[in-house]
Amino acid sequence: MEQQSKIALITGGSRGLGKNMALALAEKGTDVIITYRSRKDEAFEVVSAIEANGRKAAAMQLDTSVVAGFKTFGNEVSALINEKWSRSQFDYLINNAGIDNRSLINDTTEDAFDSLMNVHFKGVYFLTQQLLPMIADNGGIVNLSTGLTRFTTPGYAAYASMKGAIETFTKYLAKEAGSRGIRANVVAPGIVKTDFTKAAREAFPDLEKIMSGNTALGRIGEPEDIGGVVAFLCSDDARWVNAQRIEASGGYSL
Repeated sequence: MEQQSKIALITGGSRGLGKNMALALAEKGTDVIITYRSRKDEAFEVVSAIEANGRKAAAMQLDTSVVAGFKTFGNEVSALINEKWSRSQFDYLINNAGIDNRSLINDTTEDAFDSLMNVHFKGVYFLTQQLLPMIADNGGIVNLSTGLTRFTTPGYAAYASMKGAIETFTKYLAKEAGSRGIRANVVAPGIVKTDFTKAAREAFPDLEKIMSGNTALGRIGEPEDIGGVVAFLCSDDARWVNAQRIEASGGYSL
């Protein structure tokens, strides 16, 4: 009898880190559902790349800042996995979707703060709540944090604070979902060369050089440095890794 494929759902999987996570998971034999907010064409390019390598994939629209839409999204996920995989549950949830909104504490507006909160903490909390019953026993959750919860870079106080909340939330998830064998872990990237950090790198031309000089491995990250860590956590090889924060920063600020 053919073994049932594992299914991972990745928010924000149309580009950057999320895209690389999707490709890395597919390479390891996991089928993938990705969400996108507005980049539909890019999302379906990722789907096509995964399908070309023999795995099943799908893309769904989702704005992770709008909690009111999560119940409908959950119903759509249920219908999709039933139709495409003949299943009622999926195996791994990766909360990756994110936005950047850099500002010093004195310059942070309430609107900017709320935007970060809605995507990086409130959205993650309530989307996980909505989807948790649909995660199969012995599955897993991977939440994305940031190296900025350990080291500091002026301008990221609000963003890093939301991610600090995510790290605490993940421990509670691990405790509360542990009775079902569901693991919850955090991946905390350092600076990675993606669209997410493009504005900061353009605003500070020496940023990459400075960050590379403070990194033990002598460079900043590439998306390919993160996807494999997530793929590992979404595998049986990581079955005893739970409630952990794994920083993938190349050894920054040691």
